[in-house]
Amino acid sequence: MKKLKDFLLLSDRGYADLKKAILACTLTNLAMVLPFMVTVMLFKEILLYFTAGEINWQHMWLLWGAGIVSAVIVFLAAKNDYRKTYIASYKESNHTRERIAEHLTRLPMSFYNTKDLTEITTNMMSDCSAMESMLSSTIPPLIANMISSTITCLLLALFEWRLALCIFVTIPFAFMIIWASKKRQKKLFEKQVEEKLTASDRIQEYLEGMKVVRSCNMAGESFENLKQVLTRLKKISVKVELAVGVFMSSASMVLQAGIGITVFVGCRLLIQGKVELLTLLMFLLMATRMYGPILAILGQLSSLLNLDVVTKRMRTLLNAPEMSGNRPCTPGGSICLEHVSFGYNEEETIKDVSLTIRPGETVAFVGPSGSGKSTLTKLIARFWDVSEGRITYGGDDIRQLAPGGLMKNFSFVFQDVTLFQDTILNNIRMGKENATDEEVLEAAKKAFCDEFVSRLPDGYETVLGENGGTLSGGERQRISIARAILKDAPVIILDEATASLDPENEVFVQQAIANLSENKTVIMIAHRLRTITGADQIFVLEQGRVKESGTHAELLEQKGLYKKLFRLQNSMAG
Repeated sequence: MKKLKDFLLLSDRGYADLKKAILACTLTNLAMVLPFMVTVMLFKEILLYFTAGEINWQHMWLLWGAGIVSAVIVFLAAKNDYRKTYIASYKESNHTRERIAEHLTRLPMSFYNTKDLTEITTNMMSDCSAMESMLSSTIPPLIANMISSTITCLLLALFEWRLALCIFVTIPFAFMIIWASKKRQKKLFEKQVEEKLTASDRIQEYLEGMKVVRSCNMAGESFENLKQVLTRLKKISVKVELAVGVFMSSASMVLQAGIGITVFVGCRLLIQGKVELLTLLMFLLMATRMYGPILAILGQLSSLLNLDVVTKRMRTLLNAPEMSGNRPCTPGGSICLEHVSFGYNEEETIKDVSLTIRPGETVAFVGPSGSGKSTLTKLIARFWDVSEGRITYGGDDIRQLAPGGLMKNFSFVFQDVTLFQDTILNNIRMGKENATDEEVLEAAKKAFCDEFVSRLPDGYETVLGENGGTLSGGERQRISIARAILKDAPVIILDEATASLDPENEVFVQQAIANLSENKTVIMIAHRLRTITGADQIFVLEQGRVKESGTHAELLEQKGLYKKLFRLQNSMAG
């Protein structure tokens, strides 16, 4: 059972619930024998009428009462069975999804460079649903049937061991057919999972790129690409169903052959006077009772045999190494980069960068596109770990600090804002989970959100569409700034927050950023150099290296890359 716990990735509570579910299913199976026993005894009383010419009505009424009692017992057992299997499996499935979601927050961003979001979504939804189905309707009944069948077999053997053997002799052969087909089914199942992921990825790509597809009048061509993927998925799904159907049908035929064997042997024994008619009748009734649940389980056994494909992917996800570090993080202090190098793949993006950002300073990173500005800020916030060198915050290597504690010291305002399908109030509250409504509204006012929220029908209780699609870029940016104001972290990272805004929205956003940046350490990524002329330090990057550094005036005097970029932007503006 311990191996089963590890195989199904169960928590301690889930493992305990599984054992309770197996016990509950076993009790239900044994309870189902009671009505059959009452039925057999009723037949016995009826047969006495044909042999003795009378019916013992006292016995008949007692049997009717026993039938009612057995029905109540079966109902209570089934109710307990449902609670211990289905409800417990739903709770465990929800717990597994929460484990995955929590684990994902502790993984380095490099993990997401190598994983497709469609695959992660499939892990959390489809794979968890598959395990939920196994935990509720397959594994407990399967193990319970094995236990109850063994107990029933031993009890029946006390009456007539030859007939008991006839009933159960086909069960091992039926399961052997399923087990022998495992390798073939697993290969097809893996191919089907692969095609499902590809199809999901293509569907998402097609929907997200609908504007481009329609604007380029490529709907037919793009749909043909999607159609090919869906056709491949259809073909492999048909193959899977065909293979499963053939093996399941074969196993079912072998299993139910036990009824014919029982009838044949039983009739021979009855003719020879070695068994009574009532005993034969009881065995025939038990055969139909035993085979019904086993046939139902055989239909899902192929999914159980291939469940290792699902659990293997989930195990890979849950075993992905989390970001290290457990030292408490002290707010404030200088940020120092010491000979830092980093590359997403083999090619280095950041090359031997050393710089210091003192508390309360406003620092700007500028340079041509692809020079490493955004990468550098993400390294400072430890979205990735450096390949060489180190980054310290308050004198401590950030790789030794607890990731959650470090992140509390940083607020971000990105150019591309991410909002969630929730109320504006809750989107802002993400900056500080336990913030009161008054604190949220105060942060919103400082970010100048009142200007557009007052026009919405439900105000701050307005539920935003997907990624705030109903708002303009500037309005979405102000919500992001309000979130950062509420968080009140000592370090602010601004990734060209006003680059794509119209003049009116830019004014509001610049004022909101001024409120956000008050008494903070500010790290800016700037494309519009006129916005960072007042910065305490400006670092000019080119091809992953710091080429120049200083104030705006000092860099103009150096007559290097910064002056060239500044004069170019001014001439374009003119």
